[in-house]
Amino acid sequence: MGWLEAIVLGLVQGLTEFLPISSSAHLSVVGRFFGDEDPGAAFTAITQLGTEAAVLIYFRKDIATIVTKWFKALAGKVPHSDPDVRMGWLVIVGTLPIGLLGVLFQDLIETKLRNLWLTASMLLVFALVIGVADRLAARRPQGEAKELQQLSWGDGLKFGLWQSLALIPGVSRSGGTIAGGLFMGYSRVAAARYSFLLAIPAVLASGLMQVVKIADDPVAPQWGPIVVATLISFVVGYAVIAWLLRYISSHDFTAFVVYRIVLA
Repeated sequence: MGWLEAIVLGLVQGLTEFLPISSSAHLSVVGRFFGDEDPGAAFTAITQLGTEAAVLIYFRKDIATIVTKWFKALAGKVPHSDPDVRMGWLVIVGTLPIGLLGVLFQDLIETKLRNLWLTASMLLVFALVIGVADRLAARRPQGEAKELQQLSWGDGLKFGLWQSLALIPGVSRSGGTIAGGLFMGYSRVAAARYSFLLAIPAVLASGLMQVVKIADDPVAPQWGPIVVATLISFVVGYAVIAWLLRYISSHDFTAFVVYRIVLA
């Protein structure tokens, strides 16, 4: 991978990871303009470490509180009924589906599922899914949307199942999770915030696993461009998080739905 390709793909990853338009689809498509091959699942997973670092820093206070209280609860110093402790467990529960399916279908995810016909189909299908979920949310009486304080164990698992659909390029991790949240009656902002928290364990595990995997490859990887792409995705991703949370507090997802259909 050349330096220009790394810079462009880092920008693409940062711009698209948190928007409901599928970063893996964009990396697959844009990467082909630099050659005949998809940049691959490994490159995608590693650059996602950059955008996930943006989540860790943007939500650092919330994450620090959740992690600290969760460990204190294990030691018996904080009641398990504490909302932050409960959120810690809900993130773990919601991560189980994508973790299990990711391990079981790893080979398929890294090969056959990265077909452009499938990617385009998922962009189109989930444009319609997100559009329907958004319309249902818009018809919900004001004040009746559920917030994260009302998140149940069952809903946490359902969120996780929706997130696991993002193993297929073209679905979008945020798009699938947010659409699922809207179908379950949660507000756009609540669904988005939980999707950010829910992605942390899955993305970190996937990215670090790929780092170890390619480090053991007999053909030495081009670490310089990979690191540059990851750093760029971090900076751009941080800005996108801040923008998206402001945007969805007063706008619907119509623009993203139209974009997905055009891209497909």
